[in-house]
Amino acid sequence: MPTRKSNRKKRGGKARREYSDELKAEAVQMLLDGHTAPSVAENLGLSSTQLLYRWKAKMIKQGGLAAESLEGRVRELEEELRRVERERDILKKALAIFSQRT
Repeated sequence: MPTRKSNRKKRGGKARREYSDELKAEAVQMLLDGHTAPSVAENLGLSSTQLLYRWKAKMIKQGGLAAESLEGRVRELEEELRRVERERDILKKALAIFSQRT
């Protein structure tokens, strides 16, 4: 698991943590793999889920690995949806056929 950088920047009197690009990429990948934002934040020791959402949006905008992974996942889910809809339609027809005989 990637580690956080221990560098802190002063901004407006508050210290800000800097996270490595590796950690950001792993966190976004975990989100895309279906983990919830709160669980990812807790597992990686992040202070807020908002960080995750910002990193995800930035990576998708940049069109990097996260965007490719997301597009692939969307394609898989669309294929699964079409399969499940076909199964549903078959079951509806079978129900109609069997309910007529009673």
